[in-house]
Amino acid sequence: MSLDAKGRLSIPARHRDALLEQDAGGLTITRSPEGCLLLYPRIVWERQREKILQLPMSMQWWKRILVGNATDVEMDGSGRVLVSPELRRAVGLEREAILLGMGAYLELWDRATHDAQQAQVLGKEMPAEVINHLVF
Repeated sequence: MSLDAKGRLSIPARHRDALLEQDAGGLTITRSPEGCLLLYPRIVWERQREKILQLPMSMQWWKRILVGNATDVEMDGSGRVLVSPELRRAVGLEREAILLGMGAYLELWDRATHDAQQAQVLGKEMPAEVINHLVF
């Protein structure tokens, strides 16, 4: 998947339909501490934002990163959203991207960053606490 020259992302149909059903296409995009962008249906973001704002003052910079960078966007008729240049620059998002469905939200990664971080994780043994909670 890629962003067009204007920084618009085409949301795949499987995600687009769910987003339209939840919140008529209204999304909030913000930074993640892990180096990607988070895309929330606006109604889900409002609940998440309230939780973030209740963090203690010792977490003030994380509040700034998560809430201060949040941008509301709307899907256009073709299912595209505009990702601001500031957010793209903040996570090094170039043209090639990966969009991951994570349940209540989506993660938007620069492909090279995602691939490097995934390779690093896959190069290690899965922690026992994860294995103990999974059924294969």
